[in-house]
Amino acid sequence: MSRSSQDLITPRRIARKSFRDAEAAVAQLELIYERHTAFLREQFAKLLETGNLGGRVRATYPEVRFESATFAQIDSRLSYGHVAGPGVYSTTITRPDLFRGYLTEQIRLLLRNHNVAVEIGPSDEPIPLHFAFPGGVHVEGKIVDMIETPLRDIFDVPDLAVMDDSIVNGTFEAAPGQPLPLAPFTASRIDYSLHRLPHYTATHSDCFQNFVIFTNYQFYVDEFVERARLMMAAGETGYESFVEPGNVVTLAGQDAPTTGVAPERLPQMPAYHLTRPGHMGLTMVNIGVGPSNAKTITDHIAVLRPHAWMMLGHCAGLRNTQALGDYVLAHGYVREDHVLDGDLPKWVPIPPLAEVQVAIEDTVAEVTGLSGYELKRIMRTGTVATIDNRNWELRDHREPVQRFSQSRAIALDMESATVAANGFRFRVPYGTLLCVSDKPLHGELKLPGMASDFYRRQVGQHLEIGIRAMEKLRAMEPERLHSRKLRSFAETAFQ
Repeated sequence: MSRSSQDLITPRRIARKSFRDAEAAVAQLELIYERHTAFLREQFAKLLETGNLGGRVRATYPEVRFESATFAQIDSRLSYGHVAGPGVYSTTITRPDLFRGYLTEQIRLLLRNHNVAVEIGPSDEPIPLHFAFPGGVHVEGKIVDMIETPLRDIFDVPDLAVMDDSIVNGTFEAAPGQPLPLAPFTASRIDYSLHRLPHYTATHSDCFQNFVIFTNYQFYVDEFVERARLMMAAGETGYESFVEPGNVVTLAGQDAPTTGVAPERLPQMPAYHLTRPGHMGLTMVNIGVGPSNAKTITDHIAVLRPHAWMMLGHCAGLRNTQALGDYVLAHGYVREDHVLDGDLPKWVPIPPLAEVQVAIEDTVAEVTGLSGYELKRIMRTGTVATIDNRNWELRDHREPVQRFSQSRAIALDMESATVAANGFRFRVPYGTLLCVSDKPLHGELKLPGMASDFYRRQVGQHLEIGIRAMEKLRAMEPERLHSRKLRSFAETAFQ
């Protein structure tokens, strides 16, 4: 521990080091992170014991710094793993234990593509006290009755002013002499999401897998849970465990949970995880109805840098030729959700990603037994409109119907465009496969008695398609899946 002339209490200094080995670099990141967060926890415990620390406490995140002196000739097929031009680049790092595989791969590519060492050392970005407890702790509640000094006068606390999305939004401007960003998120922005995910999903952020399915109906979750439990009981499926809300864990080869306690009430957006080594399994999240939830959960899952996410849910069919139970494979979106207008202008097109589209269409053919021209009987590819007004049907039809017709929309929902747009914004490959559950323009409304048979008939097949499509994407090389379509002019080296 050291003290400055301003009574700033800091951990013992760790010198910067250069590395040409990715694993050694990540090990150094872990060393710095563990020492600095442990220091904050120790000082907090001391405060609880004594009520006074005699100064302000600060520890900082570890940092990766990299300098390129030339416009390197990089393989033009690569969508990440290199910087755009000469300059100094850096990013702060949190939870290197959680991101070990990701960080090792990103640093390895940087070293390979530029043949220049990376520097690892402490940064200038303070670690908020709350984020020094990966499992979360209500720090204010523990000290409010013990000390008179406000907590923020002793420790750094989360500051939303430095936890924004300017890098991924493409609005970041480096000040003179400031390094350019090396990664899409800063450490404190990642920590913020890591601590929000358990609140929304009732599962630890460590449980999330690299292939994520979002749904807007509990029926899909019920089917997913039933399948997952059967898979665990059978064992030898390639999946290691099944995690349910409350961090209830069932291990492969077991027919009952071994750890965790189910919550009395399900959270806002419960998550379920079929885990594989390296986080290469499946996560399903019931995001409920509406674009606000869709944006909220994707804002937070994005920091985990998943390999792909997919919207799998119900929609209103807008064409008379569609039947209940037909599938809709989105290849474009009309964005009337309004929740992303400030982050991603509506004039930005959200393109279909060939790798995801092909995987989904091929899987629909495999599961249904239809192909080619016959596949058109049950699936239509086209534009999906996403709207934030659930009762749009009660408006004067002339106004919304004209817009839907002009856009060539074939389906309407409240989440898909939001999920896809945030995938585009965060450089996470995305796709949408919906199932027609009602046709409001043609007198087939979504009413309880009319829907039950449809739900029972289609949910199992629809979920099977989603799971198999994700498994196809998992079999791809990451360099192929992470399309160059999602990269802007001056991208960060880390994907």
